[in-house]
Amino acid sequence: MRLPARPLFPALLLASALAACTAPYPRQVIGLQEDAWNRGDLEAFLAEGYLDTPTLTFFGAKDPVVGYQAVLERYRQSYQEGGAEMGELDFGHLDVIYLGDEHALARGHWHLSFSDGSTSEGWFTLVFVETDEGWRILHDHTSELEADED
Repeated sequence: MRLPARPLFPALLLASALAACTAPYPRQVIGLQEDAWNRGDLEAFLAEGYLDTPTLTFFGAKDPVVGYQAVLERYRQSYQEGGAEMGELDFGHLDVIYLGDEHALARGHWHLSFSDGSTSEGWFTLVFVETDEGWRILHDHTSELEADED
C-alpha cells in the first residue's frame, strides 16, 4: 500500500521559522559585541553588530563617519592605535523598540573601565535592520558624557 504524498509546505515553514529563531535579536547582538570587545577583538565587534555596507553611519562627537571600513578605522584609531587599551566594556539600561518586522531601535548606556582606574561612559542609539545574517546596526549615534570635575 502506498502512502499519500504529504505536502512539504508545512515542513518548509517550520524549517524557515527555526532558522529565523537562530539569528540573534538586537539585544543578543549587543551582548555578542560586548563579548568581542572584552576579548580585544575589534573586528569581531564590528562583524557581530554592524551591517557591512557603504551606507552604515556613525555619529559621535566629531564629524559623521560613513561606511563600514570607515567606521572600523575610526574604532581602530580611537581604541587600538599606538597600543591604546580598549578597556572593559559594559552595556546597560538597554531598551529595544521594534519599528516593524525588519527594523528596531536600541538605546542604552555604555561604560568602559581601564586598567589605570579611569573610566569613560555615555549613551547610544542604534538603528537595526534585519538581514539574512541576522540583525545588524545600520546607524549608530553614540555620545560620551563629560568627565566630572572634582
